[in-house]
Amino acid sequence: MAFSTTVSQRKHIKRKAPRGFLKRVFKRQKPHLRLETSGDLLVHLNCLLFVHRLAEESRMNAFESKCGVIKKEHVQAAAKVILKKSRG
Repeated sequence: MAFSTTVSQRKHIKRKAPRGFLKRVFKRQKPHLRLETSGDLLVHLNCLLFVHRLAEESRMNAFESKCGVIKKEHVQAAAKVILKKSRG
C-alpha cells in the first residue's frame, strides 16, 4: 500500500539536552572551569531562550520592513538589540 501525499511524515524530535556534548565543549574550552551538576543544563536553557528571542525579534524586523522572509540583516539587527539590552 503506497503512502498518500497528504499524510505527513513525522520526524522524531529529541527531548533531551545534549549533556555529553556540552560537558565535552566546556572541558575543551575551559579546563579549569568547575560546573555544578546541572550547570550544563542551565547553559543549554539560556542558549535556547536566546535563540527563541532572536527568532522573535528577527520576525518582527522582517514584518516591519514588509518582508515575508527573515533575512540576514533582520537577524543581525535583532542580535544587536538583544545584546545591547542584556549588557545594560
